[in-house]
Amino acid sequence: MRDPTVLHAEAPATREEVTRYALVYGARRTRQTLRGWQDDHWRVLRRWFAGSFAIAVCLLLAVWAIAGISNPNGLGVQVSSPPFSVGHLHDVFTIFARNLLVLALHALACVAGFIAGSSLPLQAEHRTGISRVIHAHGGGIAIAFVIAATTFSLSAQALVIGADAAAVAVRLHASPGVLLIALMAHAPLELTALFLPLAAWIMASRRGEWDQLLAATLVTVVIALPMLFAAACIEVFVSPHVLHALLG
Repeated sequence: MRDPTVLHAEAPATREEVTRYALVYGARRTRQTLRGWQDDHWRVLRRWFAGSFAIAVCLLLAVWAIAGISNPNGLGVQVSSPPFSVGHLHDVFTIFARNLLVLALHALACVAGFIAGSSLPLQAEHRTGISRVIHAHGGGIAIAFVIAATTFSLSAQALVIGADAAAVAVRLHASPGVLLIALMAHAPLELTALFLPLAAWIMASRRGEWDQLLAATLVTVVIALPMLFAAACIEVFVSPHVLHALLG
């Protein structure tokens, strides 16, 4: 793979021409990446799914731990909607739309990584001052920002979901562990789909493959969409039955 930071010698001299060149280079590398993955797509997909599933497991374990140490009274908790009670088709689309927002945020992180790590370095020599520093070190800045944002997001989700799970467990006279087991019907599928772009981002950044992130965004989003819809259907129509069976 060619390092985009050394391609400035091939690029035109003016800032406007370099910007256009960066866009053309990005589109060309995206097409090349997609063609390259066609020959060994299972290897790429296995890495993404393994990374995404690992993130999902870590989040679920954090939720379980937080739910175990929380001490709610369960008052005011509503259990009349999915995944605690069987819902309707509009609940499926509501859950699907909510997850689309999270998926979009993770996909934008991939796009930002592509711009910062692949496109900005091509334009660095035609910038000065702070702008030059940002363009030259965009990859490192992007890594720091996404790591901080992701850590905060996952921590906040674990705290909120863990506290909610503890409250629902009290309301249903069950342990948080039993409640989370019931949610295994849809939660691993849903979380794995949501974290696919993030897993692709982490792996590409570790390898310095910034110019592959746009292709990774397209592929992971296309894969995640049917997974999220299937998870929403399971959450609305299947998980409540599993929960009721476990609770007797």
